[in-house]
Amino acid sequence: MYIPPHFAQPDIASLHALMRAHPLATLVTLGPDGLDANHVPLQLSTEHGEHGLLSGHLPRANPAWREHAANRNVLAVFHGPEAYITPSWYTSKQATGKVVPTWNYVTVHAHGRLRAIDDGQWLRRHLEQLTRAQESRFPHPWAVADAPASYTGLLMRGLVGIEISITRLEGKWKVSQNRP
Repeated sequence: MYIPPHFAQPDIASLHALMRAHPLATLVTLGPDGLDANHVPLQLSTEHGEHGLLSGHLPRANPAWREHAANRNVLAVFHGPEAYITPSWYTSKQATGKVVPTWNYVTVHAHGRLRAIDDGQWLRRHLEQLTRAQESRFPHPWAVADAPASYTGLLMRGLVGIEISITRLEGKWKVSQNRP
């Protein structure tokens, strides 16, 4: 990702905070037919390595997990808040007219190595943790155990777990720092 120095966000804690606040990542992989992108909720664990470990799941029918079972490089893109910025908001529009629209956004690119985890117990723990994390903001949180075990077991057979060992993090906070 191209990052001008004034838009760079090097603070790992800030990058991790965005990843936790916006866990639906775009997972970019390279398969036999070229680049592929899947939208996957990923949970960050900071107990592993300098940059952390991401865990998630994919449909078993999705070829991305098979293609990366051998620890291949992937990119997970986390998208934070974004907004169109109109030139009308700048005082220089009235004075000189020398202003154009732009887009402000914050994003984190997590580079790493993906491995598939075809283990029912791991997958259940992952789904329970993911559900707890997302349901915690509701007054009556739903839990995986609230659904019949036969039903969740059937659905889980259609999923496979993934982990991404993060090797590099890049953060870009483009929020008009270059404008008065």
